Formats: sequence, structure tokens, C-alpha cells
Amino acid sequence: MTNNKYKYDVLIIGGLGHIGLPLGILLADTGLQVTLYDLDLKKRAIVESGEMPFLEYDAEPILRRVIGKTLHIADSLEAVADSDTVIVTIGTPVDEYLNPKMLPILQLAEQLTHYLHDDHHIMLRSTVFPGTSQRLHDFFSGRGLKIDLSFCPERIIQGHAVRELGHLPQIISGFTEQAVSRAEALFEKLQVRMVKVSVREAELAKLFTNAWRYIQFAIANQFYVMATEHDADFGKIHHAMTYGYDRAKDFPTPGLAAGPCLLKDTLQLSAFHQNHFQLGHAAMLINEGLPNFIVENLRKSHGPDLGKSRVGVLGMAFKADIDDIRDSLSYKLAKILKFYGATVVCSDEYVQDPTFISKEELIATCPIVIIGVPHSAYRQLEIPSGATVVDLWNTVNHPTTY
Repeated sequence: MTNNKYKYDVLIIGGLGHIGLPLGILLADTGLQVTLYDLDLKKRAIVESGEMPFLEYDAEPILRRVIGKTLHIADSLEAVADSDTVIVTIGTPVDEYLNPKMLPILQLAEQLTHYLHDDHHIMLRSTVFPGTSQRLHDFFSGRGLKIDLSFCPERIIQGHAVRELGHLPQIISGFTEQAVSRAEALFEKLQVRMVKVSVREAELAKLFTNAWRYIQFAIANQFYVMATEHDADFGKIHHAMTYGYDRAKDFPTPGLAAGPCLLKDTLQLSAFHQNHFQLGHAAMLINEGLPNFIVENLRKSHGPDLGKSRVGVLGMAFKADIDDIRDSLSYKLAKILKFYGATVVCSDEYVQDPTFISKEELIATCPIVIIGVPHSAYRQLEIPSGATVVDLWNTVNHPTTY
């Protein structure tokens, strides 16, 4: 793929984040000249030293192999002019009113016009509001630029990108045959299977996938609430439903369904469908309401004593065995507990926070322990028999409150 016309084969905007950095590392490891552009100067210094700025399994050995050789870090967007392909990993966030924010990506497009040429390939990699790709295509065309624009959404989970990028099928779409061909040539370097669809179909496939997962978790959480309110052990119910029964084997356990994608993408899909996505709205109410349900149950069982209690939350990341806290519902849970007067202490195996305590100290000093996320390190914990344990995930072997 190397194009001698350019200094870099690939430039990744947002290249030091959870999406851009793993992809950049793997592409550089194939021999492509890759440069990363990011506004986070702190992460830049860490990456240049050959270390990962966040937990990403199997990434650091590859980073050390390629940094300064085939993997570089750009000082400014001017490096776009020296690059054959520009991969944009900036998605569409939602604002305080839960509406998609389109302005950031349009502002970036305006900045890019200063450095683009007619033969540039721009790939959108993050989840976008449906129609964003078309909007950018029209924007560049209106500026007289003949850009090959593709949309190839990432499909990885945080912490496991390096492991998944090499085997997950890649969705490919573009506005021209040449854009599709250039995207295919790039992912051929990673030797992955590819699925070609239209741009609109690719945008919706990404959003549908995340909304589907969010709804799955909501169903489990709704069933958990129903069972608990009727004095039934949902852990036993889940086992009865799934044990040896293939049609239910992918039914998830209940838990705090959070992170930077599932809720956001469900909200984007709802906005796209004129807020007529009733299943998505219901899923949001159920999943976001689970911390409140946990606290209300503790208030019922402990009464005023909850406000005098020391409560420990084990696991502050948004999912197991990673260090990513973005939109973690463990923090919402802690805030609600504090509102009712409880003294709350937190612990996590991967998240670095000077206010956190060790899991050993937490279980030794807290009469109420809540498993916020099922880190594998918690599976062998021995929590004192007199403690109240809230463990939706069935992570620890202990009589639980619910």
C-alpha cells in the first residue's frame, strides 16, 4: 500500500485514544508508516517512551517494537498534507440535553480543508450520527475537493482491541468504488475478513449493534428487579434458564451497564428515529435506574442505619478487567449512597486514584460491600460472613442481600 508520494501511509486523528492507538500500533507493525495526531500531550510523552497510556492487553510489546520506526507522533494537523490516508477516530458525542453534537466533527472538517488534496483518502472510524458521513462528503465536495471518503466503524471493546482487530470482520463502506478499494487495501494488511455495505447501512449497523447490546443488558436488569421485588434469587433463576439450554446461553447476567458507547449510541439512534425508539428509551430508564434500585433496597433493609454505615464499592471501571472509567455507573452509585449519608469508600484493581483503598482494606472495614464491576481478582475474595454483600454479577461466593 505504501505510496512514495507521501511521508506517511496513514495519519490517525485522535491517535492516542482507545480506538486510534491500537489500530495505529497494528498498522505500523505491518510495515506501514503511521503517524498519530492527538491533543493530549500527557499521553504523547507516555507513548513516545514506549508505554501504553491505558490498559490494552498485548499492545505494549508491539508499541516498543514500532515507536520511532514505523510509528510516529505528529506535532500538528499539517501532517495531513504528508499522509495518504487520514483516519478520523472522533465520533459524535451527546450534549447535556442528550442530543448528538455535530459541531466538533464539522469543525475538524473545516480544519482539514487547509491540508487536503484531491487524492486523499479519509476514513471515518468512530460511531457517527446517521447521515454524518454524507454531510462530510457534501462538505468536501462543496469545497471543490475530490476526496475518497469511507466509513469503516471500529467494533472492538476497550482493553482487547489488539486481540480483536486481527480477527473481527471489518465493515467497509464508501462513497466511491475507489474509497472502498482503498479501505479494503488498508485492512488487508491486518488480514481480516471484510463485509461491504452502503454507507448508511454501515452507520446503522454500528448503532444497531450497540443498542442491541444495551437492550440485552436492560432485559437482564429488568428481570433482576422483578425477581428481587418478589423475593426470588435471580442468580438461581439465571442458572436455571441458561444451564445446558443453548437457546438462552447468550443471556447476560444483570449488572451496571455503562461505558462510553452503549447509552450514547442508543440515544443517537433514538434521535435519528425522531425519538420513536421506545425500546431504547425503556432500556435507558432500566439501566440508568439500577444504581437507584440498589440503594433503595439497602434503605429498605437497613433503614436509617444506612446513613450511618460505611459502604464499600468494589470496582469503579465500567467493565471487568480494564482501567476505563468513562460513564461508569459505579460513580453514580457512590453519589447516591453519599446523598443518603453513607460513608463511601472505593477500590479498583486497575484504576489509579489516590482516594481509593485496597480491596483487602475495603472488605475488612465495610459492613456493606457492593460489587460495582466483576474484576477477576474478586472471584477469590473471602468477605466476612457478617457483611451485607450486593453482587448482581455473582462474582463472589457469599450470601447476598438480593
